[in-house]
Amino acid sequence: MTSLPPQPLSPLDGRYRAAVSALADHLSEAGLNRARIEVEVEWLIALTDRSLFGTHPLGDTDKDRLRVLYLDFGQREIDWLAEREAVTRHDVKAVEYLVRDRLSQLGLDAIAELTHFACTSEDVNSTAYALTVKRAVHDVWLPKLRGVIDTLRRLAVKHRDAAMLSRTHGQPATPTTMGKELAVFAWRLERVAAQVAASDFLAKFSGATGTWSAHIAAEPDVDWMLVSREFIESLGLGFNPLTTQIESHDWQVELYDRARHAGGILHNLATDIWTYISLGYFAQIPVAGATGSSTMPHKINPIRFENAEANLELAGGLFATLASTLVTSRLQRDLTDSTTQRNIGVAFGHSLLALDNLQRGLGEILLREDVLLADLDDNWEVLAEAIQTVVRGEIAAGRSQITDPYALLKDLTRGRRVGAEQLAEFVRGLDVSDAAKERLLALTPATYTGLATDLVGLV
Repeated sequence: MTSLPPQPLSPLDGRYRAAVSALADHLSEAGLNRARIEVEVEWLIALTDRSLFGTHPLGDTDKDRLRVLYLDFGQREIDWLAEREAVTRHDVKAVEYLVRDRLSQLGLDAIAELTHFACTSEDVNSTAYALTVKRAVHDVWLPKLRGVIDTLRRLAVKHRDAAMLSRTHGQPATPTTMGKELAVFAWRLERVAAQVAASDFLAKFSGATGTWSAHIAAEPDVDWMLVSREFIESLGLGFNPLTTQIESHDWQVELYDRARHAGGILHNLATDIWTYISLGYFAQIPVAGATGSSTMPHKINPIRFENAEANLELAGGLFATLASTLVTSRLQRDLTDSTTQRNIGVAFGHSLLALDNLQRGLGEILLREDVLLADLDDNWEVLAEAIQTVVRGEIAAGRSQITDPYALLKDLTRGRRVGAEQLAEFVRGLDVSDAAKERLLALTPATYTGLATDLVGLV
Protein backbone atom coordinates (compact mmCIF):
# COMPACT_ATOMS: atom_id res chain seq x y z
CA MET A 1 0.00 0.00 0.00
CA THR A 2 1.44 3.39 -1.00
CA SER A 3 1.75 6.27 1.43
CA LEU A 4 -0.67 9.12 0.99
CA PRO A 5 0.57 12.57 0.08
CA PRO A 6 0.71 14.94 3.10
CA GLN A 7 -2.74 15.11 4.68
CA PRO A 8 -4.29 17.26 7.43
CA LEU A 9 -4.62 15.26 10.63
CA SER A 10 -7.37 17.41 12.06
CA PRO A 11 -10.76 17.61 10.31
CA LEU A 12 -10.70 21.32 11.11
CA ASP A 13 -7.86 21.66 8.61
CA GLY A 14 -9.40 19.20 6.18
CA ARG A 15 -13.10 18.43 5.82
CA TYR A 16 -14.29 21.47 7.78
CA ARG A 17 -11.66 24.00 6.78
CA ALA A 18 -14.05 26.31 4.94
CA ALA A 19 -16.22 26.72 8.04
CA VAL A 20 -13.36 27.64 10.40
CA SER A 21 -10.69 29.22 8.18
CA ALA A 22 -11.34 32.73 9.50
CA LEU A 23 -10.00 31.64 12.90
CA ALA A 24 -6.71 30.54 11.37
CA ASP A 25 -5.92 34.13 10.49
CA HIS A 26 -5.53 34.72 14.22
CA LEU A 27 -5.06 31.44 16.10
CA SER A 28 -2.66 29.59 13.81
CA GLU A 29 1.11 29.45 14.31
CA ALA A 30 1.48 32.00 11.51
CA GLY A 31 -1.12 34.25 13.14
CA LEU A 32 0.75 34.06 16.43
CA ASN A 33 4.07 34.89 14.76
CA ARG A 34 2.54 37.85 12.96
CA ALA A 35 1.30 39.16 16.31
CA ARG A 36 4.73 38.59 17.86
CA ILE A 37 6.30 40.71 15.14
CA GLU A 38 3.64 43.36 15.76
CA VAL A 39 4.59 43.44 19.45
CA GLU A 40 8.33 43.65 18.68
CA VAL A 41 7.81 46.45 16.16
CA GLU A 42 5.48 48.47 18.35
CA TRP A 43 7.85 48.11 21.33
CA LEU A 44 10.66 49.51 19.18
CA ILE A 45 8.46 52.44 18.23
CA ALA A 46 7.41 52.98 21.85
CA LEU A 47 11.04 53.11 23.04
CA THR A 48 12.16 55.48 20.30
CA ASP A 49 9.09 57.69 20.78
CA ARG A 50 10.44 58.32 24.29
CA SER A 51 13.95 59.01 22.96
CA LEU A 52 15.36 56.34 25.27
CA PHE A 53 19.04 55.38 25.09
CA GLY A 54 19.98 58.28 22.86
CA THR A 55 17.45 57.50 20.14
CA HIS A 56 15.11 59.93 18.44
CA PRO A 57 11.48 59.41 17.52
CA LEU A 58 11.09 57.79 14.13
CA GLY A 59 9.39 59.72 11.39
CA ASP A 60 6.00 58.62 10.12
CA THR A 61 7.57 57.13 7.00
CA ASP A 62 9.95 54.93 8.99
CA LYS A 63 7.15 53.87 11.32
CA ASP A 64 5.01 52.90 8.35
CA ARG A 65 7.92 50.93 6.84
CA LEU A 66 8.39 49.11 10.14
CA ARG A 67 4.70 48.30 10.50
CA VAL A 68 4.71 46.73 7.06
CA LEU A 69 6.66 43.88 8.71
CA TYR A 70 3.45 42.64 10.31
CA LEU A 71 0.82 44.29 8.12
CA ASP A 72 2.20 42.50 5.04
CA PHE A 73 3.27 39.35 6.88
CA GLY A 74 2.97 36.40 4.49
CA GLN A 75 4.43 33.18 3.17
CA ARG A 76 7.93 34.63 2.73
CA GLU A 77 8.09 35.49 6.44
CA ILE A 78 6.50 32.17 7.43
CA ASP A 79 9.20 30.28 5.53
CA TRP A 80 11.99 32.52 6.87
CA LEU A 81 10.88 31.92 10.46
CA ALA A 82 10.61 28.16 9.93
CA GLU A 83 14.17 28.01 8.61
CA ARG A 84 15.54 30.15 11.43
CA GLU A 85 13.64 28.29 14.16
CA ALA A 86 15.11 25.02 12.87
CA VAL A 87 18.46 26.48 13.95
CA THR A 88 17.53 28.48 17.06
CA ARG A 89 15.08 25.89 18.42
CA HIS A 90 13.29 28.91 19.87
CA ASP A 91 10.27 30.47 18.19
CA VAL A 92 10.42 33.93 19.78
CA LYS A 93 14.16 34.22 19.15
CA ALA A 94 13.51 33.49 15.48
CA VAL A 95 11.00 36.36 15.46
CA GLU A 96 13.59 38.67 17.01
CA TYR A 97 16.10 37.72 14.32
CA LEU A 98 13.58 38.40 11.58
CA VAL A 99 12.91 41.89 12.93
CA ARG A 100 16.66 42.59 13.17
CA ASP A 101 17.15 41.35 9.61
CA ARG A 102 14.41 43.61 8.30
CA LEU A 103 15.74 46.58 10.27
CA SER A 104 19.04 46.12 8.46
CA GLN A 105 17.26 46.00 5.11
CA LEU A 106 15.42 49.21 5.99
CA GLY A 107 18.62 50.99 6.98
CA LEU A 108 17.55 51.20 10.63
CA ASP A 109 20.51 49.34 12.13
CA ALA A 110 21.00 52.17 14.65
CA ILE A 111 18.00 50.95 16.67
CA ALA A 112 18.59 47.22 16.16
CA GLU A 113 19.75 46.69 19.76
CA LEU A 114 16.39 47.87 21.02
CA THR A 115 14.74 44.89 19.33
CA HIS A 116 13.26 42.68 22.08
CA PHE A 117 14.81 45.11 24.58
CA ALA A 118 14.66 43.88 28.21
CA CYS A 119 11.97 41.39 27.16
CA THR A 120 11.54 37.83 28.21
CA SER A 121 9.82 35.67 25.61
CA GLU A 122 6.66 35.66 27.67
CA ASP A 123 6.37 39.44 27.46
CA VAL A 124 6.01 39.04 23.70
CA ASN A 125 3.98 35.84 23.94
CA SER A 126 1.46 37.06 26.50
CA THR A 127 0.87 40.18 24.43
CA ALA A 128 0.65 38.26 21.15
CA TYR A 129 -1.78 35.71 22.58
CA ALA A 130 -3.94 38.46 24.07
CA LEU A 131 -4.04 40.18 20.68
CA THR A 132 -4.80 37.05 18.65
CA VAL A 133 -7.40 35.65 21.03
CA LYS A 134 -9.13 39.01 21.37
CA ARG A 135 -9.29 39.42 17.60
CA ALA A 136 -10.46 35.85 17.04
CA VAL A 137 -13.20 36.22 19.63
CA HIS A 138 -14.40 39.68 18.62
CA ASP A 139 -13.96 39.38 14.85
CA VAL A 140 -14.94 35.75 14.25
CA TRP A 141 -16.41 33.74 17.14
CA LEU A 142 -18.68 36.32 18.79
CA PRO A 143 -20.23 37.47 15.48
CA LYS A 144 -21.06 33.83 14.70
CA LEU A 145 -22.58 33.33 18.15
CA ARG A 146 -24.60 36.52 17.74
CA GLY A 147 -25.68 35.26 14.31
CA VAL A 148 -27.20 32.19 15.97
CA ILE A 149 -28.83 34.40 18.62
CA ASP A 150 -30.29 36.66 15.91
CA THR A 151 -31.63 33.62 14.05
CA LEU A 152 -33.25 32.35 17.24
CA ARG A 153 -34.71 35.77 17.92
CA ARG A 154 -36.27 35.94 14.44
CA LEU A 155 -37.72 32.44 14.79
CA ALA A 156 -39.03 33.29 18.26
CA VAL A 157 -40.88 36.31 16.92
CA LYS A 158 -42.18 34.36 13.93
CA HIS A 159 -43.54 31.55 16.11
CA ARG A 160 -44.48 33.57 19.18
CA ASP A 161 -48.18 32.56 18.83
CA ALA A 162 -47.57 28.93 17.83
CA ALA A 163 -49.04 27.08 20.82
CA MET A 164 -47.47 23.73 21.63
CA LEU A 165 -47.56 21.11 24.32
CA SER A 166 -44.78 21.37 26.87
CA ARG A 167 -43.08 18.15 27.94
CA THR A 168 -41.67 18.46 31.42
CA HIS A 169 -39.89 15.20 32.28
CA GLY A 170 -40.89 14.17 28.76
CA GLN A 171 -44.56 14.10 29.77
CA PRO A 172 -47.44 16.33 28.57
CA ALA A 173 -47.45 19.56 30.60
CA THR A 174 -48.80 23.12 30.62
CA PRO A 175 -48.73 24.45 27.03
CA THR A 176 -46.28 27.10 25.85
CA THR A 177 -45.45 28.49 22.42
CA MET A 178 -42.57 27.50 20.20
CA GLY A 179 -41.57 31.14 20.01
CA LYS A 180 -41.28 31.42 23.77
CA GLU A 181 -39.16 28.26 23.98
CA LEU A 182 -36.76 29.56 21.33
CA ALA A 183 -36.68 32.93 23.10
CA VAL A 184 -35.45 31.16 26.23
CA PHE A 185 -32.33 30.04 24.35
CA ALA A 186 -31.82 33.49 22.81
CA TRP A 187 -32.04 35.07 26.27
CA ARG A 188 -29.59 32.60 27.79
CA LEU A 189 -27.08 32.94 24.99
CA GLU A 190 -27.28 36.73 24.87
CA ARG A 191 -26.38 36.90 28.56
CA VAL A 192 -23.26 34.77 28.08
CA ALA A 193 -22.35 36.60 24.86
CA ALA A 194 -22.38 39.88 26.80
CA GLN A 195 -20.05 38.35 29.39
CA VAL A 196 -17.66 37.18 26.67
CA ALA A 197 -17.78 40.59 24.98
CA ALA A 198 -16.81 42.21 28.30
CA SER A 199 -13.90 39.82 28.88
CA ASP A 200 -10.46 41.09 29.87
CA PHE A 201 -7.53 40.42 27.55
CA LEU A 202 -4.43 40.96 29.65
CA ALA A 203 -0.72 41.06 28.95
CA LYS A 204 2.46 41.57 30.95
CA PHE A 205 5.64 43.37 29.92
CA SER A 206 7.84 43.21 33.00
CA GLY A 207 10.81 41.01 32.20
CA ALA A 208 12.18 37.65 33.26
CA THR A 209 10.38 37.30 36.59
CA GLY A 210 7.98 40.24 36.50
CA THR A 211 10.25 42.67 38.35
CA TRP A 212 11.58 44.98 35.59
CA SER A 213 15.07 44.16 36.88
CA ALA A 214 16.86 44.38 33.52
CA HIS A 215 15.01 47.55 32.61
CA ILE A 216 16.09 49.31 35.78
CA ALA A 217 19.65 48.04 35.43
CA ALA A 218 19.79 49.59 31.95
CA GLU A 219 18.08 52.88 32.87
CA PRO A 220 17.13 53.39 36.52
CA ASP A 221 15.57 56.83 36.04
CA VAL A 222 12.71 55.64 33.81
CA ASP A 223 9.29 54.74 35.22
CA TRP A 224 9.30 51.37 33.48
CA MET A 225 5.99 50.21 34.94
CA LEU A 226 4.30 53.26 33.43
CA VAL A 227 6.10 52.78 30.10
CA SER A 228 4.98 49.14 29.99
CA ARG A 229 1.41 49.95 30.97
CA GLU A 230 1.09 52.66 28.33
CA PHE A 231 2.56 50.34 25.72
CA ILE A 232 0.21 47.45 26.47
CA GLU A 233 -2.83 49.70 26.68
CA SER A 234 -1.88 51.35 23.37
CA LEU A 235 -2.43 47.91 21.80
CA GLY A 236 -5.98 47.80 23.13
CA LEU A 237 -5.17 45.30 25.89
CA GLY A 238 -5.39 45.29 29.66
CA PHE A 239 -2.17 45.48 31.67
CA ASN A 240 -1.24 42.98 34.39
CA PRO A 241 1.44 44.56 36.62
CA LEU A 242 1.86 41.70 39.09
CA THR A 243 3.11 38.47 37.53
CA THR A 244 5.83 35.85 37.54
CA GLN A 245 7.70 35.24 34.28
CA ILE A 246 4.32 34.63 32.69
CA GLU A 247 1.07 36.52 32.69
CA SER A 248 -1.06 34.37 34.97
CA HIS A 249 -3.65 33.40 32.32
CA ASP A 250 -6.61 33.99 34.62
CA TRP A 251 -8.32 36.04 31.93
CA GLN A 252 -8.00 33.05 29.62
CA VAL A 253 -9.47 30.72 32.24
CA GLU A 254 -12.46 33.07 32.59
CA LEU A 255 -12.90 33.35 28.83
CA TYR A 256 -12.75 29.62 28.14
CA ASP A 257 -15.17 28.89 30.97
CA ARG A 258 -17.59 31.37 29.42
CA ALA A 259 -17.13 29.87 25.98
CA ARG A 260 -17.74 26.41 27.46
CA HIS A 261 -20.87 27.75 29.20
CA ALA A 262 -22.15 29.10 25.87
CA GLY A 263 -21.40 25.70 24.36
CA GLY A 264 -23.47 23.98 27.01
CA ILE A 265 -26.47 26.15 26.19
CA LEU A 266 -25.95 25.55 22.47
CA HIS A 267 -25.74 21.81 23.11
CA ASN A 268 -29.08 22.03 24.94
CA LEU A 269 -30.51 23.89 21.92
CA ALA A 270 -29.20 21.26 19.49
CA THR A 271 -30.70 18.34 21.41
CA ASP A 272 -34.03 20.13 21.89
CA ILE A 273 -34.38 20.98 18.20
CA TRP A 274 -33.39 17.39 17.36
CA THR A 275 -36.18 16.19 19.67
CA TYR A 276 -38.74 18.57 18.18
CA ILE A 277 -37.82 17.24 14.74
CA SER A 278 -38.27 13.67 15.97
CA LEU A 279 -41.70 14.60 17.37
CA GLY A 280 -42.68 16.04 13.99
CA TYR A 281 -42.93 19.60 15.32
CA PHE A 282 -40.37 20.74 12.77
CA ALA A 283 -40.08 19.48 9.20
CA GLN A 284 -36.68 19.64 7.53
CA ILE A 285 -36.43 21.39 4.19
CA PRO A 286 -35.03 19.01 1.57
CA VAL A 287 -31.75 20.14 0.00
CA ALA A 288 -31.58 19.45 -3.72
CA GLY A 289 -29.26 16.53 -4.48
CA ALA A 290 -28.63 15.68 -0.82
CA THR A 291 -28.89 12.09 0.49
CA GLY A 292 -30.41 11.52 3.92
CA SER A 293 -29.73 7.81 4.20
CA SER A 294 -27.66 5.52 2.00
CA THR A 295 -30.43 2.91 2.07
CA MET A 296 -33.68 4.70 3.08
CA PRO A 297 -34.56 7.27 0.42
CA HIS A 298 -37.34 8.90 2.45
CA LYS A 299 -35.07 10.12 5.24
CA ILE A 300 -33.80 13.63 5.96
CA ASN A 301 -31.48 13.25 8.91
CA PRO A 302 -31.00 16.15 11.36
CA ILE A 303 -27.27 16.12 10.73
CA ARG A 304 -26.72 19.83 11.36
CA PHE A 305 -27.84 19.46 14.94
CA GLU A 306 -26.03 16.15 15.46
CA ASN A 307 -22.81 17.62 14.07
CA ALA A 308 -23.21 20.66 16.32
CA GLU A 309 -23.82 18.44 19.34
CA ALA A 310 -20.64 16.44 18.78
CA ASN A 311 -18.46 19.46 18.07
CA LEU A 312 -19.76 21.27 21.14
CA GLU A 313 -18.76 18.29 23.24
CA LEU A 314 -15.25 18.36 21.74
CA ALA A 315 -14.99 22.13 22.23
CA GLY A 316 -16.28 21.89 25.78
CA GLY A 317 -13.70 19.27 26.68
CA LEU A 318 -10.90 21.36 25.19
CA PHE A 319 -12.08 24.57 26.85
CA ALA A 320 -12.24 22.75 30.19
CA THR A 321 -8.70 21.43 29.70
CA LEU A 322 -7.40 24.87 28.71
CA ALA A 323 -8.97 26.44 31.80
CA SER A 324 -7.81 23.78 34.24
CA THR A 325 -4.25 23.67 32.87
CA LEU A 326 -3.62 27.38 32.37
CA VAL A 327 -4.71 28.35 35.88
CA THR A 328 -1.51 26.81 37.29
CA SER A 329 2.18 27.49 36.67
CA ARG A 330 4.82 25.93 38.92
CA LEU A 331 6.83 28.52 40.83
CA GLN A 332 7.87 31.35 38.51
CA ARG A 333 7.35 29.45 35.25
CA ASP A 334 6.88 26.08 33.62
CA LEU A 335 6.21 25.22 29.99
CA THR A 336 2.92 23.35 30.23
CA ASP A 337 1.10 26.48 29.09
CA SER A 338 3.11 26.69 25.87
CA THR A 339 1.76 23.51 24.30
CA THR A 340 -1.66 24.05 25.87
CA GLN A 341 -2.14 27.49 24.33
CA ARG A 342 -1.37 26.14 20.88
CA ASN A 343 -4.73 24.36 21.10
CA ILE A 344 -6.78 27.52 21.68
CA GLY A 345 -7.61 27.60 17.98
CA VAL A 346 -8.67 23.95 18.04
CA ALA A 347 -11.16 24.61 20.85
CA PHE A 348 -12.63 27.68 19.17
CA GLY A 349 -12.55 25.82 15.84
CA HIS A 350 -14.85 23.04 17.04
CA SER A 351 -17.08 25.64 18.69
CA LEU A 352 -17.23 27.75 15.52
CA LEU A 353 -18.02 24.67 13.44
CA ALA A 354 -20.91 23.88 15.79
CA LEU A 355 -22.20 27.46 15.51
CA ASP A 356 -22.03 27.22 11.73
CA ASN A 357 -24.04 23.99 11.73
CA LEU A 358 -26.61 25.37 14.15
CA GLN A 359 -27.18 28.50 12.09
CA ARG A 360 -27.50 26.44 8.92
CA GLY A 361 -29.76 23.92 10.63
CA LEU A 362 -32.09 26.57 12.02
CA GLY A 363 -32.48 27.91 8.52
CA GLU A 364 -33.48 24.48 7.16
CA ILE A 365 -36.52 23.71 9.32
CA LEU A 366 -40.22 24.58 9.03
CA LEU A 367 -42.69 24.60 11.91
CA ARG A 368 -45.57 22.10 11.52
CA GLU A 369 -48.29 24.01 13.37
CA ASP A 370 -50.83 21.35 12.40
CA VAL A 371 -48.81 18.77 14.32
CA LEU A 372 -48.54 21.08 17.33
CA LEU A 373 -52.29 21.67 17.38
CA ALA A 374 -53.10 17.97 16.96
CA ASP A 375 -50.79 17.16 19.87
CA LEU A 376 -52.52 19.75 22.03
CA ASP A 377 -55.96 18.44 21.09
CA ASP A 378 -54.94 14.97 22.22
CA ASN A 379 -54.04 16.22 25.70
CA TRP A 380 -56.91 18.11 27.24
CA GLU A 381 -55.89 16.78 30.63
CA VAL A 382 -53.16 19.48 30.79
CA LEU A 383 -55.97 21.89 31.73
CA ALA A 384 -56.17 20.15 35.11
CA GLU A 385 -53.67 22.66 36.46
CA ALA A 386 -55.85 25.57 35.39
CA ILE A 387 -59.02 24.01 36.83
CA GLN A 388 -57.60 23.17 40.25
CA THR A 389 -55.96 26.60 40.50
CA VAL A 390 -59.22 28.40 39.66
CA VAL A 391 -61.07 26.23 42.22
CA ARG A 392 -58.52 27.13 44.90
CA GLY A 393 -59.12 30.80 44.14
CA GLU A 394 -62.87 30.26 44.43
CA ILE A 395 -62.42 28.51 47.79
CA ALA A 396 -60.26 31.37 49.07
CA ALA A 397 -62.92 33.87 47.94
CA GLY A 398 -65.66 31.93 49.73
CA ARG A 399 -67.39 30.92 46.52
CA SER A 400 -66.78 27.15 46.78
CA GLN A 401 -67.05 24.41 49.38
CA ILE A 402 -64.70 21.97 47.62
CA THR A 403 -62.22 20.63 50.18
CA ASP A 404 -59.29 19.27 48.10
CA PRO A 405 -59.28 20.53 44.50
CA TYR A 406 -55.87 19.01 43.71
CA ALA A 407 -57.01 15.53 44.72
CA LEU A 408 -60.25 16.01 42.81
CA LEU A 409 -58.40 16.76 39.58
CA LYS A 410 -55.80 14.07 40.21
CA ASP A 411 -58.55 11.45 40.43
CA LEU A 412 -59.97 12.68 37.12
CA THR A 413 -56.80 13.05 35.06
CA ARG A 414 -53.73 11.31 36.45
CA GLY A 415 -52.52 8.68 34.00
CA ARG A 416 -55.63 9.13 31.86
CA ARG A 417 -56.60 10.78 28.63
CA VAL A 418 -59.50 13.17 29.14
CA GLY A 419 -61.38 14.58 26.14
CA ALA A 420 -62.85 18.03 25.66
CA GLU A 421 -66.42 16.98 26.34
CA GLN A 422 -65.55 14.99 29.45
CA LEU A 423 -63.59 17.93 30.86
CA ALA A 424 -66.39 20.38 30.03
CA GLU A 425 -68.94 18.16 31.78
CA PHE A 426 -66.65 18.02 34.83
CA VAL A 427 -66.31 21.83 34.92
CA ARG A 428 -70.10 22.34 34.66
CA GLY A 429 -70.57 20.19 37.76
CA LEU A 430 -68.02 22.07 39.88
CA ASP A 431 -69.06 24.05 42.95
CA VAL A 432 -67.65 27.36 41.66
CA SER A 433 -69.12 30.65 40.46
CA ASP A 434 -70.63 30.99 36.99
CA ALA A 435 -67.86 33.44 36.03
CA ALA A 436 -65.21 30.89 36.95
CA LYS A 437 -67.00 28.18 34.98
CA GLU A 438 -67.22 30.49 31.98
CA ARG A 439 -63.48 31.18 32.04
CA LEU A 440 -62.64 27.49 32.33
CA LEU A 441 -65.08 26.39 29.62
CA ALA A 442 -63.51 28.92 27.26
CA LEU A 443 -60.04 27.42 27.76
CA THR A 444 -58.45 24.99 25.33
CA PRO A 445 -54.97 23.51 25.42
CA ALA A 446 -54.08 25.82 22.53
CA THR A 447 -55.17 28.95 24.42
CA TYR A 448 -53.73 27.97 27.80
CA THR A 449 -50.38 29.60 27.15
CA GLY A 450 -50.38 32.43 29.68
CA LEU A 451 -47.89 35.17 28.85
CA ALA A 452 -45.86 33.04 26.46
CA THR A 453 -46.52 35.31 23.48
CA ASP A 454 -45.64 38.45 25.42
CA LEU A 455 -42.46 36.93 26.84
CA VAL A 456 -40.96 36.74 23.36
CA GLY A 457 -40.81 40.53 23.45
CA LEU A 458 -38.07 40.29 26.10
CA VAL A 459 -35.55 39.21 23.47
